[in-house]
Amino acid sequence: MTEQTARPARAPHSARTPHAPHPAPVLQPLGRLRRDWPRSFADRLTAPLPGVRAMARLAREGAVRPGPEGLRDIPRLPFAPGPLPEAGPDTLAVTWAGHASWVLRIGGLTVLTDPVWSRRILGTPARLTPVGVRWEDLPPVDAVVISHNHFDHLDAPTLKRLPRRTPVFVPAGLGRWFARRRFSRVTELDWWEAAELRGVRFDFVPAHHWSKRTLLDTCRSLWGGWVLTDRAGRRVHFAGDTGYGHWFAEIGRRHPGIDLALLPIGAYDPRWWLSDVHTDPEEAVRAFQDLGARRMAPMHWATFVLSSEPVLEPLTRVRAAWDRAGLPREDLWDLPVGASRVLVP
Repeated sequence: MTEQTARPARAPHSARTPHAPHPAPVLQPLGRLRRDWPRSFADRLTAPLPGVRAMARLAREGAVRPGPEGLRDIPRLPFAPGPLPEAGPDTLAVTWAGHASWVLRIGGLTVLTDPVWSRRILGTPARLTPVGVRWEDLPPVDAVVISHNHFDHLDAPTLKRLPRRTPVFVPAGLGRWFARRRFSRVTELDWWEAAELRGVRFDFVPAHHWSKRTLLDTCRSLWGGWVLTDRAGRRVHFAGDTGYGHWFAEIGRRHPGIDLALLPIGAYDPRWWLSDVHTDPEEAVRAFQDLGARRMAPMHWATFVLSSEPVLEPLTRVRAAWDRAGLPREDLWDLPVGASRVLVP
């Protein structure tokens, strides 16, 4: 089941209010797997999940894929694979492999985000663009971060390619999925918790989303994004999958000076169905501003058909929203799939 089946609307959250004081999170031990997580994380939803009426409306309208006009630009989707940049311990570089999959080089580590190297995921057509980085061209993977368990973010065939001793950082409640697949260095974190690997800090932060992988596990594991910080204090925020809401400003308060925000801009139409769980391009720019980040790299588009907007529209709209906001053009890293960018100190 993919994200297009989720459609919440605003609801109160039981956690700390955005303006409340907050202590610095204590670093959790690597490899922490807890057995006492709550049975459900449904109280973390910032919107209720769709009911029967919403499902019936979606079935009536049938607006789950673009029409022929919306698909005609598939040949024009940006795809420009290139060699991975050289990366030493002081390098901060990103390469977009497609969708929410990034190759992050930070603090001497190579980190994969939500790695999906499969040609197809459950319930969707095949990829619109190839994977931007061949698996055999990857350097040794030092760590993986997972935002949540939807199939376009948690891909079992891809993860099966990794050595089982690869450190994996996952949301609360998702560790058992990895343990069953014999991953031996899995660290589960709740929102606002953190762990450290070889001098790079991994903070798990909230998102406006949900989780579901089977008929019986709705919200049984948490969802969120990550802030990675190197020894020099440079920060990358990987938002995972999220709607727009108050958490962006709170993340920015707790993690000031984010150097680069990787934010989703696609899979947003129809809005009545997806607005609470997927930012549209204009909301992604607002989220960037709320974070107080210095640069933004769009993601979660140009790869899988998950909703009904024309395939090239997210890029057109995010560029227009960026221009309207009066933001420096050089700070929008609208990369083609397979392209890289290095942050110069």
